Amino acid sequence: MVRPIVVGLDGSRESVCAAHWAAREAARRGLPLRLVHAGEGMPKDSETVSLPELKVPQCRARTILDGAVDQVRAQCPSVRLTAELIGRLPVPALVAEAESAELLVLGSQGFGGLGGLLAGSVATAVVTRVRTPVVLVREGFAAVDEHVPNGDGQASVGNPYRPVAVALDLAHDCDSLLDFAFEAARNRAAPLHAVYAWRLPHTRTGTDEGDMPARSDAEWALDSMLDPWRDKYPDVTVHAEAEHTRPVHAVLRAAEHAGLLVLGREIRRGAVGGRTGHVTRMAIQHVSCPIAVVAHE
Repeated sequence: MVRPIVVGLDGSRESVCAAHWAAREAARRGLPLRLVHAGEGMPKDSETVSLPELKVPQCRARTILDGAVDQVRAQCPSVRLTAELIGRLPVPALVAEAESAELLVLGSQGFGGLGGLLAGSVATAVVTRVRTPVVLVREGFAAVDEHVPNGDGQASVGNPYRPVAVALDLAHDCDSLLDFAFEAARNRAAPLHAVYAWRLPHTRTGTDEGDMPARSDAEWALDSMLDPWRDKYPDVTVHAEAEHTRPVHAVLRAAEHAGLLVLGREIRRGAVGGRTGHVTRMAIQHVSCPIAVVAHE
């Protein structure tokens, strides 16, 4: 069964941008697109509503969905599209949707309250509870922003795609991140920029003269992790960079010219709830391109 890309809509400008990005991604991947709007007590489309206090939120939700459907169909008419109102709180509704989705797409940095239910704590709660990759899209990110600018600095959708950037922590299993990042780069015919930030320990024992310096060790370790993926995706150009710096600094620099940033989220078995790491939180605050958060062991 083909799994769809699912978008959570809440009426904010961020969620509308998320729907547009998801439609383009669905077209690139050849996947169906599913738009959902969730709210506690929200009647289904087929249910007859008589109470005014229920009619107002249903009408508003229907307007949000219909508007997004019209825009998506105008932008990507070939994408198979469905839309549904869900009568549950946003977090459990989206967590449930993610279980049968190939990708979950949400708006990033919304207003909060009724106009931004998927922003802030709700989006964070969803990201930390699902194993499906989640892409967060900021307001104002348009199709043209996915492409490199011309020589005069003007961007065009006819230009090549910007690179896909992926931040790696070699102390963890990176297969899920690399699988997502290489697929994204191949679907865009874009280069992949793989970044690994390393730091020397506070104390370091002496080394023999024949030992490789720390930078060479880091570069070798990064290349060793990437080599099997280079073989699997020979059509993807890979730029690998091992930096002696803080991970946040490396990630923010890599994202400056990227069209998509891929970050990992470690799954904590047996832990109550979930969390995003410091690097991911900082990226969500400061990075303008979409951010894919991929869960890994």
